Amino acid sequence: MMYYSRSTMMGVLGVCLLGLLLCLPNFMKAPAAKLPWRQIHLGLDLRGGSYLLLRLDRESLAADRLQSLEDQVKQALIAKDLGYRAFRKDAASRTLSFLPRDPGQEAQSLAALSALTGSGSDVTGKVDDGRVVLTLEAAALQQRAREAVTQSIEIVRRRIDGTGAVDPEITRQGDDRIVVELPGISDPEHIKRLLGTTAKMTFRLLANDTGGSIAPPGATMMEDVSTHAMLPVLDHVAVDGAALTNAAASIDQQTGEWAVTFSFNRAGARAFAETTSQNVGRRFAIVLDNKVIEAPVIRTPITGGNGQITGNFSAQTATDLAVMLRAGALPAPLAVIEQRSIGPSLGADSIRAGAISLGIGFLLVIVFMALFYGRFGLYANIALLANLVLMTAILSLFEATLTLPGMAGMLLTLGMAVDANILINERIREEVGRGRTPLAAMQTGFQKASSTIIDSNATAFLAHVMLFVFGTGPVRGFALTITIGIVTTLFTTMLLSRLLMVRWYALTRPTELPV
Repeated sequence: MMYYSRSTMMGVLGVCLLGLLLCLPNFMKAPAAKLPWRQIHLGLDLRGGSYLLLRLDRESLAADRLQSLEDQVKQALIAKDLGYRAFRKDAASRTLSFLPRDPGQEAQSLAALSALTGSGSDVTGKVDDGRVVLTLEAAALQQRAREAVTQSIEIVRRRIDGTGAVDPEITRQGDDRIVVELPGISDPEHIKRLLGTTAKMTFRLLANDTGGSIAPPGATMMEDVSTHAMLPVLDHVAVDGAALTNAAASIDQQTGEWAVTFSFNRAGARAFAETTSQNVGRRFAIVLDNKVIEAPVIRTPITGGNGQITGNFSAQTATDLAVMLRAGALPAPLAVIEQRSIGPSLGADSIRAGAISLGIGFLLVIVFMALFYGRFGLYANIALLANLVLMTAILSLFEATLTLPGMAGMLLTLGMAVDANILINERIREEVGRGRTPLAAMQTGFQKASSTIIDSNATAFLAHVMLFVFGTGPVRGFALTITIGIVTTLFTTMLLSRLLMVRWYALTRPTELPV
């Protein structure tokens, strides 16, 4: 218990030295560009910036699913040479229904849709009063919404990374919300425009009948953003924007204006080539979020898998559109339901206040330990300092984000570490009072205090792990700091402070202990 081998001693000191080295990047610049230089990032409340709370539009998600289901149903019926009439789509009840072309074909029509309504599908089918009714399952829509939030988080991250924002924090909140924290960005309007645009791009043909203000069957009237005219765009999607592999802002060599060039994957290039080859002379609309941004006439087949979007683009709007197309379309619109901005001066005040409180708290603990426990208190203070260094090192290694609650967690960890050292010193003092020799008092004191220290820290560790798993925002930062602090506290208390005491005893062989 009171013996340390040379390898154990070197291991403990090596960990402390490594922790000191990992802390250096927070206080100095990297000496070489290629050197891994991991630092602690400051959170929104310390650095200043913007906070956005986004909510997924579930109704839009359900409407899109109904639209795709309608296309699938019609194609399946046509493939089986079955007609339909009186087709209805009810967004409120999330149902589709139709009458078979010929009476008595209800069961046959429902059987033709078995691939859509089979086991594991999100659609159920039935015959009700002569109509075939398809219903979207509520549980399946809820699961679809959760998956859409997960997908949206990744798309939001790619869009924000494309703007050059540094250290964004993007986390999930509940089933349909996303929290976006942007340290250092005090004006989030540009980011809001990027995130508020679904950027769902499709390529569709215009209907042959382009006269009048009412769309013919199978088409929808959409606004042309260039001319503000209403155009009848076919509901059938010829090429989906999901097939895009790249997009970039560029200068049109003929007009000198800004444009967006794009390229398709193999399947998209094939569909694009087939559509343009079979429809020479027709107008081909590029639709972005249900608005036509360009509708050129197909002059010749386009078989290279590349294209260009022109329009009234500026450098910024062309770049933004390219970023959104590269990141991918959001599965559903995201609405900003809460927004906060924190100025850099307020963040600097928070850093100053947090540093002062941490410094004063640390100083008071050191004075207390030195006054009450003498030399052993001094060793406890060295362990406390090593504890603070190791906590900072681990946070730096994982490039964690430090918030004001996180700083409070560091101060609380120091208090917990002091409790452990007080338990050990008080146990040793009790054994000295019972007349034990110095070595026996130290050994018994450590043995009796160790189980209490481990039990209390283990329960605190589990509690804060749960707080991190189920908490959000600043609560997670606080829990993370405490969790790391518990690990470093056990290391410095059970190994480092004991090592210092053992080495002192081995060198001096005292007849009484300074407790």
